[in-house]
Amino acid sequence: MQEVKADRELDIRGEVCPFTFVKSKLVLENMKVGEILKVIIDYPPSAENVPKSMQEEGQEVIAVNQIGESLWEILIRKRR
Repeated sequence: MQEVKADRELDIRGEVCPFTFVKSKLVLENMKVGEILKVIIDYPPSAENVPKSMQEEGQEVIAVNQIGESLWEILIRKRR
């Protein structure tokens, strides 16, 4: 599997829903279409809620990877 290179990284460990989605969305708004955002979270509900909300907003969720016991990375490509 090819490694996806993120254009920006947002480490929001310690944040909970809905702030994880809101902060991710704010960063994406300042990115160009096609760029990739890597979001690092440690709140289990966010690993489901952030990707779902991003897809509802029309963004492409490339991957949700568990990278630690309570740590996830979400890769999102800006679509609009």
